[in-house]
Amino acid sequence: MKHLVILGAGTGGTMMAHKLVRALDPSEWRVTLVDRDDRHLYQPGLLFLPFDSYEERDIVRSRRELVPPEARFVISEVDRVDPEARTVALTNGQRLPYDVLIVATGVRIAPEETPGMQGEGWHRDVFDFYTLEGARALRDRLAAWEGGRLVLNVVDMPIKCPVAPLEFVFLADDFLRKRGVRKKTEILYVTPLDGAFTKPKASAALGDLLQRKGIGIEAEFAAERVEPERKVLRAYDGREVDYDLLVTIPLHRGMAAIERSGLGDASGFVPTDKHTLQSKAFENIFVIGDATDLPVSKAGSVAHFQGDVLIQNVLRYIEGRELLADFDGHANCFIETGEGKAILIDFNYETEPLPGKFPLPVVGPFTLLGESHVNHWGKLGFRWMYWNLLLRGEELPIDHRMVMAGKRS
Repeated sequence: MKHLVILGAGTGGTMMAHKLVRALDPSEWRVTLVDRDDRHLYQPGLLFLPFDSYEERDIVRSRRELVPPEARFVISEVDRVDPEARTVALTNGQRLPYDVLIVATGVRIAPEETPGMQGEGWHRDVFDFYTLEGARALRDRLAAWEGGRLVLNVVDMPIKCPVAPLEFVFLADDFLRKRGVRKKTEILYVTPLDGAFTKPKASAALGDLLQRKGIGIEAEFAAERVEPERKVLRAYDGREVDYDLLVTIPLHRGMAAIERSGLGDASGFVPTDKHTLQSKAFENIFVIGDATDLPVSKAGSVAHFQGDVLIQNVLRYIEGRELLADFDGHANCFIETGEGKAILIDFNYETEPLPGKFPLPVVGPFTLLGESHVNHWGKLGFRWMYWNLLLRGEELPIDHRMVMAGKRS
């Protein structure tokens, strides 16, 4: 019996488990999925929780209910991977052998690496919304908000879902207007980038939207520390931003077990071939989703597109065939802008977001790089697709390669 082990039962790992148990002969291969707990979190839903748009039951399910029954599911922390011995050591004492390993361990936030962030103001005046606990605490704080200075800060890139911080300030603007306290609130977007986003055309469009909504932007701000007693965010260049409520996107790191195993770079992300998704160091290790070091958004859509390539390359590796250099960095993201509208962007390694229609030319129904109510409903509708199709490795009517049909350069 040969062994294929998947580390991480999040989006990428669960999806790949479904694809692999369908593709591999169960008399020859055993698929094992490992994660530290039985709580699967629909991460896009964390954005809506602080505004009371979603409840926790909408975004949390048991991993056991989502893992294919043909796969073995092991709940344990990973201690380390030994690539030479081809084994995974778990903290529960188990040692799992593997012939093929898929790393789908995602990322973790590291607020402890920014001095003062987790000080006396943590989850009182300083919040994250990239964890269930943080989003829950922020929901309670916003419900009692009566005005002041609300600051959203991205400490550094890369982060999960790079558009989520922008979505937060757009939704906060809408939420506070409906509560009647927007005129008593200053919203400031503080970013290490030189504009609203990494891609020029999208950055210009999103920057204009910030301006129209009366949301300030402080660009090229490299956050050094939080001083909770003064309620000040300080940059390395000496600039200071004061706040009444600080919503932070902390530093992101790869999982600690990847760092301990020597598989990751300085930030704990696995060096990965940008087109084949094979580890650059070990031919029988593949990587998917947020765990990679690829210059692409860490987002669920990216994991989906990668999965279409990865299933082919894992099977080709097993068969001794040449791998396909077929992943083009395709990312597809809805950006909530408030008032029941959203923007859609579609891009890859080489092509930045462009205006147009998606997925069909002329008819869409989604609008690229422009606000629409249909885009908003597309964002909300994705939750059903996530639980019922994407996680189960089903085919979706979107090519894993980015296409230019419907786009205007």
